[in-house]
Amino acid sequence: MPSLLPLPWIYLIIAGLLEVCWAIGLKYSAGFTKPIPSIFTLVTLALSMFLLAKAANTLPIGTAYAVWVGIGALGAAVLGIFLFHEAVTPLRVLFLVMLLSSIIGLKATAGEGL
Repeated sequence: MPSLLPLPWIYLIIAGLLEVCWAIGLKYSAGFTKPIPSIFTLVTLALSMFLLAKAANTLPIGTAYAVWVGIGALGAAVLGIFLFHEAVTPLRVLFLVMLLSSIIGLKATAGEGL
């Protein structure tokens, strides 16, 4: 059964989700003063970078990097709202939706066979 997404895109999505993990881990690490959150942050950072590099072997680097950063930024912002009670305003929601639209648009325009 064929995959809905080619392997480089799967790597990239997982890398972006791991970016969310390490970004949130930074907050919990308290400036790398707490050992467990600090180790979590460093491990997820390394895995995220590794998978980004794997994806970038095939995908255009501009697309791969923009999608990676976009997933990380979107995920960190949404989790910031839920975990840290960061502000939710109509404009913030609008820009987060625009960011999601941009990520989808970059995937849609990346080219056939990628």
